[in-house]
Amino acid sequence: MRALIVTAVAAEADSVAAGLTPHPDPVTPEPRTLPGRYPIRRRDLPGLAADVLVGGVGPAAAAAATATALALADYSLVVSAGIGGGFAPAAPPGTLVVADALVAADLGAETPDGFLPVDALGFGHSVHLPPTELAARAAEATGALLAPVLTVSTVTGTAARAAELAARHPLAGAEAMEGFGVAEAAVAHGLPVLEIRAVSNPVGPRDRDAWRIGDALAALTDGFRALGPVLVHWGEQHDRQQH
Repeated sequence: MRALIVTAVAAEADSVAAGLTPHPDPVTPEPRTLPGRYPIRRRDLPGLAADVLVGGVGPAAAAAATATALALADYSLVVSAGIGGGFAPAAPPGTLVVADALVAADLGAETPDGFLPVDALGFGHSVHLPPTELAARAAEATGALLAPVLTVSTVTGTAARAAELAARHPLAGAEAMEGFGVAEAAVAHGLPVLEIRAVSNPVGPRDRDAWRIGDALAALTDGFRALGPVLVHWGEQHDRQQH
């Protein structure tokens, strides 16, 4: 199986690639760059070829990078991966969250009666669902919380905003900035999508001193070390179904 794993920044890509690196670590190839400006790291494991793409921050950048990569190679699965904020108390820093829904949390309209998602306005949709069995197996293998992951264009930085999102999405586990954009590109190419996030900070008041980015990146590496076999197994099942 060949998977495209889309991250926002190089540190996330390095952490994912480290988790997918066979041990002992062979000589690590230098990242190559897709046409345009997208660095990509290639990892080959038995049964799994993974391209780890640095796609940029935010849903629009993620969608553009993902679409570029999908136009240039054939993949079986697209994964959005990186760090993000976690909703208390379910997802404290260091937690992994696997999405059972990829939600565009701020795509829509503000009205006097509250927020309306874009699908309620009659335009498109605001949720993408990963393959149910794959998401469940990924969460089990990595010890992750299985919950919706919200895609936002502006990171939450106040208690009021956190409360608003939690009220609209009471089951949400995490927020990040790329998942829905990655999913839009994947679905346009007829491909399934998965999202996995390592929590670096609580969703709420912005406090950079409390961020645990190093711990989150380490959790991301550990998560992908456990996720590799799950992806291989799912790919084998997917190939049998296709044939």
